[in-house]
Amino acid sequence: MRERTLERVRKLLAKAERTDNEHERATFMAAASALMARHGIDALPPAGTRQTPGDRIVSLPHPWAREKARLVSLVAQAVRCRPLLIGRGGGGQRVHVFGFAADLERADLLATSLLLQMASGLARVRLPEGVTAVRAYRRSWLLGFTDEVYRLLCEAESRAEAESAGTGTAVVLADRRAEVERAVAARYPDIRMSVPRTSGTGYRDGVAAGRRADIGRTGMSTATAPELTR
Repeated sequence: MRERTLERVRKLLAKAERTDNEHERATFMAAASALMARHGIDALPPAGTRQTPGDRIVSLPHPWAREKARLVSLVAQAVRCRPLLIGRGGGGQRVHVFGFAADLERADLLATSLLLQMASGLARVRLPEGVTAVRAYRRSWLLGFTDEVYRLLCEAESRAEAESAGTGTAVVLADRRAEVERAVAARYPDIRMSVPRTSGTGYRDGVAAGRRADIGRTGMSTATAPELTR
């Protein structure tokens, strides 16, 4: 069942990546997000079962390496992993992601697809009339896209958790979050939070693109991503 569910998610994400129709993309992503969230709940072990969190380092190349790293970080955070921006490496940026195996798998699958969708969306952007700070506009567009995707993924996860209320899910999730935090603290005892700043005017357009890439509701927020103190 687990592999069949993930295969369905992969096919939906592939369809979302290929289509140029915004309504089709939103439909495919809504279905994939719901399935992925449900899979995250179904993969939980019974209360009292002890598992050990794992981790992986993701390298993001230029161009826009830091913005890509932010997308990877917030997608991971939305699906109950703990990401840390650990700075430059290999000509780009690196993100160290901690979490349990099923959640790390979900984070990887979603981030891979959304990175492709973000890149193709940015390539299609037509600058509004009067924009002269092109790079600032594009960077703010990327931030808007990422924030909206993060918000919508969090909504899908919250709905899946609410539908499982009363089954011990909350206790299991709290225990797993604590395990992940302990694993992070053991590896990185000194962490600070970082909020990106932008002077561009593309944030709202990026939010709209993120909304189309995912579930399709409105709203704006500026999420924070953990970053190592250097």
